[in-house]
Amino acid sequence: MNDRGERIASPRTILYVALVAFVLAWILGPPALRSLVPVWLVFLLALGLELAFFAGAFRSRPAPQPDRGPQPGDRERFGYPPVVADDVFEPEADADLRWPPPRRRIRTLLAGLATIATLAGLAWVAESRTGWDGLDRESQVAAMERFSEEASVVAEKPVSVRCDVSGDFVGVVQHADGAAAVGGDTAYLTPGICHVLHRLAFEGEVAASRTGRALAVLAHEAWHMRGVRDEGETECYALQSGVALGRRLGLSEGRARQLMRQQLTENALRAGASFEYRVPPECRDGGRLDLAPGDSRFP
Repeated sequence: MNDRGERIASPRTILYVALVAFVLAWILGPPALRSLVPVWLVFLLALGLELAFFAGAFRSRPAPQPDRGPQPGDRERFGYPPVVADDVFEPEADADLRWPPPRRRIRTLLAGLATIATLAGLAWVAESRTGWDGLDRESQVAAMERFSEEASVVAEKPVSVRCDVSGDFVGVVQHADGAAAVGGDTAYLTPGICHVLHRLAFEGEVAASRTGRALAVLAHEAWHMRGVRDEGETECYALQSGVALGRRLGLSEGRARQLMRQQLTENALRAGASFEYRVPPECRDGGRLDLAPGDSRFP
């Protein structure tokens, strides 16, 4: 009974149960969960843990069990036959019998990888039907036309916004949510950003900080097309323009300002590869980069 309980509560079993529960929640739960948590990150973590379990099976060995046979005092008192060499408990040999052979370990690893692959496939199918790819072509075209109109207001000239489904310009490989040439007339956004903007503009749904991020990205690329080159200054202008942009797409002014202020706070925490996007000290109320110096509300 104890062995069965240990198997049920093993780390690998807990991992599988948690992974299945998360995938089901990610697929069937609120859209905000799909926007906030990239599911591929969860599967990479699960894959790493599975490989760690597999490698650990070769590095570690079970603790030797104590000799549960009659002790010397019992033998003298009750007359057990003397211990001979063949009766001596050999923990290492006995452990080898209990420890799963390499072939069994490999089968366990393959079963785990198959489980992760199956759940990943299920999540991919769900994402393809519920994300940007899940929209029909007419809805996608209407959304990109709306994004282009809004970007043109910020850029102060006619510009075009495209959702880069192929990933040639933006995405995981390029490490960017959006891209646009300085002074150009075309911007590219990731399908994820486009989907969040579509949900806001056409369905009235707000996905917490993801909505704020999507507004900031669209405004950021619009300011690049307007001619601003420096990334920090561009981000500062984008967070200010994001308030009016959010209002035009359906947010209240208070909610739009809240999301942009949240983005400004998150911007101060950026480091590493995103350091160039940090807004400069002049990005403040009354500062050199304040687009409305006569208004005390910033952004």
